[in-house]
Amino acid sequence: MKSKSFRFLWIGQLFANLGDVFYVVGLISILYTVTESVMYLALLPFLNTFGRFISSFISPLLLNRYRLKLLLINSQLSKTTILLILAFWVSFQSSLGIWFIVCCILLIAFFDGWAMPATDALIPRLVKESELLKANSFMSVINETVQLGGWAMGGILVALINGQNVIWLTFVLFVLSTVMMIRIVDDTPFQVKDEKQKTFETLKEGWFIIWKNPTFRSIHVMIFMEAMANVVWVAAILYVFVNEVLNVTEAWWGYINTAFFLGLILGGVICSRFSLKIEKIMRKTVLFSSFGVSIITFLFGLNSIAWVALILVAFSGFIDQIKGITIRTYLQKEAAAEDLPKIYSAQYSMVTLVFGFSTLAFGGIAEFSVQLAFLISGLLLTGSAIYMLIVKKRFPDNYTLE
Repeated sequence: MKSKSFRFLWIGQLFANLGDVFYVVGLISILYTVTESVMYLALLPFLNTFGRFISSFISPLLLNRYRLKLLLINSQLSKTTILLILAFWVSFQSSLGIWFIVCCILLIAFFDGWAMPATDALIPRLVKESELLKANSFMSVINETVQLGGWAMGGILVALINGQNVIWLTFVLFVLSTVMMIRIVDDTPFQVKDEKQKTFETLKEGWFIIWKNPTFRSIHVMIFMEAMANVVWVAAILYVFVNEVLNVTEAWWGYINTAFFLGLILGGVICSRFSLKIEKIMRKTVLFSSFGVSIITFLFGLNSIAWVALILVAFSGFIDQIKGITIRTYLQKEAAAEDLPKIYSAQYSMVTLVFGFSTLAFGGIAEFSVQLAFLISGLLLTGSAIYMLIVKKRFPDNYTLE
């Protein structure tokens, strides 16, 4: 992957994702110090999810009028501007003004929602088709590494330089990210769509593309089921599982989260290292990984031994990463360049909405029995695997490499 533009993309995303983590850690520190209220801390993930859903839902309106690179630059530039205002506010205002901060959080999440479909749609434009799986694997490893190390690093930085200065550090990272995005070169032809097209027609365009193509439709049925099932791996439900089922100290909650992310990183590394071999057996890879992750989820839910849980959760992250990268590569290989941004917009809207409602549903189930939540998740993943087995002929088994 010698493409300079792809290098600018992943470095820019690295700075942006690291900044996203640092800014949340810094805000948590500031808000809790001022309010001592858990409710305000709970607002952070809710506002992030809500802002990104609204943004990804309306993004087709922008995708028809602007190039992906321009959207990516404007997304990061807008986040940077709002963060600069927020940094000044938390540093120099004697009264923080919680609702002003809430508005800033919502706006940053809103502009971030444009970046996600644009980034994924840009990847196949910046690398050779034969390098797609490797590029997706590399991006996944970068993202998961940031998630694994960013929170710990952010906590250390808050302790050393306080929350306000961490916000300023995030501003610097966002500026660097914006510079990297500007340097991307995307030569894909682009034509502005007819502005007379009705808004509703534009918004449903991605959904229509997914529905009329059997392969895209099958991919998104699986993504829908997995978005519901994967809610059990959120920190809150794992925390309950550690306390009520494993009966170990809170430290194990951290161990299990770390093991999951290590599994994700290892899965990405394996995909990158053996990308040529996986490209030849993509259909089998999706099929076996689908059944594998469902079996592991069942075993995890039934298990009550801490060290076994640690091994199972690492395997779950490992297999789920391989599956996710392969499915993403299928979509990028099969979709036309002009359709991919619209497909990703619809996909992110669906995943965000489903994940949000499923979090509430599985939270209620976990109140009754956290093990039942994992068993239901296992059933959903098994359903996804069986569905893949039924429709497997819709998926090419391999691709001729250049």
